[in-house]
Amino acid sequence: MISVSNLSLRYGKRTLFEDVNLKFTQGNCYGVIGANGAGKSTFLKILSGEVNQTSGSVAFTPGERMAVLKQNHYEFDENTVIETVMMGHKELYDIMIEKDAIYLKEDFSDKDGERAGELENLFAEKDGWNMESNAATLLSNLGIKEDYHYKQLKELDGNQKVRVLLAQALFGNPDILLLDEPTNDLDIDTIAWLENFLADYQAIVLVVSHDRHFLDAVCTHIVDIDFSKMNIYSGNYTFWYESSQLALKQRSDQNKKLEEKVKELQEFIQRFSANASKSKQATSRKKALDKIDISEIKASSRKYPAILFNNLGREAGDQILQVEGLTKVGNDGEVLFKNVTFMVNKGDKVAVLSQNSLATTAFYNILSGRDKNYTGEFKFGVTISPADIPNDNSDYFEGKDENLVDWLREYSGTDADEQFVRSFLGRMLFSGEEVLKNVKVLSGGEKMRCMFSRMMLQHANFLMFDEPTNHLDLESITALNNGMKDFRGTALFTSRDHALTESVATRIIELTPKGSIDRMMTYDDYINSEDVAKLREEIYK
Repeated sequence: MISVSNLSLRYGKRTLFEDVNLKFTQGNCYGVIGANGAGKSTFLKILSGEVNQTSGSVAFTPGERMAVLKQNHYEFDENTVIETVMMGHKELYDIMIEKDAIYLKEDFSDKDGERAGELENLFAEKDGWNMESNAATLLSNLGIKEDYHYKQLKELDGNQKVRVLLAQALFGNPDILLLDEPTNDLDIDTIAWLENFLADYQAIVLVVSHDRHFLDAVCTHIVDIDFSKMNIYSGNYTFWYESSQLALKQRSDQNKKLEEKVKELQEFIQRFSANASKSKQATSRKKALDKIDISEIKASSRKYPAILFNNLGREAGDQILQVEGLTKVGNDGEVLFKNVTFMVNKGDKVAVLSQNSLATTAFYNILSGRDKNYTGEFKFGVTISPADIPNDNSDYFEGKDENLVDWLREYSGTDADEQFVRSFLGRMLFSGEEVLKNVKVLSGGEKMRCMFSRMMLQHANFLMFDEPTNHLDLESITALNNGMKDFRGTALFTSRDHALTESVATRIIELTPKGSIDRMMTYDDYINSEDVAKLREEIYK
């Protein structure tokens, strides 16, 4: 168990947390959520001892082992991959190192023999003889092939390092597991494996993630950081979100009787319990129903940007986009995709997939005109006005020395006055003096909101999005998700956000080095299709 008592953290005059009292118990997974800057990652660092709180205390059940997903991708560069994973169980790893060092001594003494015997017993008790094979299995489950297991970590690319460090955190079944954005750079198969692993994990897990589907799949509770306080709610992220929206609605219903509000809340909880995808989530919610108090669920202070794309400048005709034999080879000679051919229908919302993110980015760069080095051809219909959100938006901000108002006015038309631009920025959560902030100092999330503003002002009827949820908080992801769902035009998009892809896509096109797979179906149907699985296995074997 973890017990947090009267915890406070202040930086000068700024208070992140104030008098926080929480208990985290065995067998539960807690999703830690909050607006950007609320202190989600900082709270995990306090629990791990990396950051000291201003006041209060954190206590753990004696003997429990904690593991943390490391964020420093260079810390273990000189170690082999398999060794890096085994280092996740520090006590067992230290026993192995000391034991091996004793056996290598030239002047091996009786005392050394006694110590070696003690270490051998400890090593066996902690399943040390299966240590290496367990680490190898974990690596394979996370997509690191055996060929890499005995290479130095510095020989791996960034995506592979993330998986190795995740394996390190999971290794040896720690009693307490702290994970900060564990799904970053993982593919859909690896995320699915991790979801199943954590859903059945009988330890204490605290996770920070912007992936709503992941939070829904693994969390039994949500820790909401709001108003400098932390509250624990039973259920997953969607349950918390819908209940907070219900609380906001009920707060505005001044004339509704308390009995009616309680009945509405109970019906809401029962509906979610009935639809629970994991048995332990359902049990958690049913227990919550027995003791729920209407006053416990509070309206959130979160603000959601208004991301709306339906101000279309021109109605699209029937000819949308024709792609014929499109092929792209990377600078290193690797075939990113080959002979891709398809026709986009009016109103299609196509999720473009690939095992290689370089392939999808290259695909959008070709369609947007940024990349001319390809073979094959494509043609937009004469009525189509495309707009896109690129994976890398640095070209829109680097070298600019202007404030947000002046930056956005460039895309607003010559007759747009400052008041119009300010009001538009306000809808994107830039208020007051923030609109005069220089674009050079914007955060990644702020730049993305600016890019959405630019796209909205283009009044396009064909939209392209390459990883648009990068750098966004949960509130902006939710707003974008709703805006893409409601968009009346045609769209191509690539996103690692499972919930967004499942709720928006009506068609899936997967780019491969041997052609493309094209299916008129939802994302979940696609990844669960036996027909598609066989086809992908044939392509990638």
